[in-house]
Amino acid sequence: MNLDRINEIIDRYGADRTASLAVLQDIQHEYNYLPREALELAAQRLDMSIGEIYRMATFFGAFSLQPKGEYICRVCLGTACHVRGGQRILEALERELGIKAGQTTSDGKFSLEAVRCLGACALAPIIVVNEDPHASMNSDKATRLIAKLAGGKVKPAGAPTTG
Repeated sequence: MNLDRINEIIDRYGADRTASLAVLQDIQHEYNYLPREALELAAQRLDMSIGEIYRMATFFGAFSLQPKGEYICRVCLGTACHVRGGQRILEALERELGIKAGQTTSDGKFSLEAVRCLGACALAPIIVVNEDPHASMNSDKATRLIAKLAGGKVKPAGAPTTG
């Protein structure tokens, strides 16, 4: 992790503690999670206790203290998506990736998340990969999408590496 990059983010907000939430959002965007060292530096630079920073980082569901995969796959389970097969899509992706919702593949390529609503009910069922929406999905389309992103066959979590 590049502490200079964290300092740049904090400096962008003038090291103002009232911008602490925005600082954490930018760090999360940069690293796909909130590394401990970044939180410690933010606390110091923003003149906050580490406890205050951790309270924010753990209160908001958009933040993660664990590293996320290169591809963060969010499967909507809101009412419209659920009725149109969202749960079946999630289960298919869990099988394909060899992980459960809330986990990351051992190779760090994919994180799978179940979300309650993405606000795109007319596109249901929907999956968002990173910031890219994929509408009118079904289990087959979803597994093909994952295979395409993986560049072929997906290696399930815990599978032995070859070569």
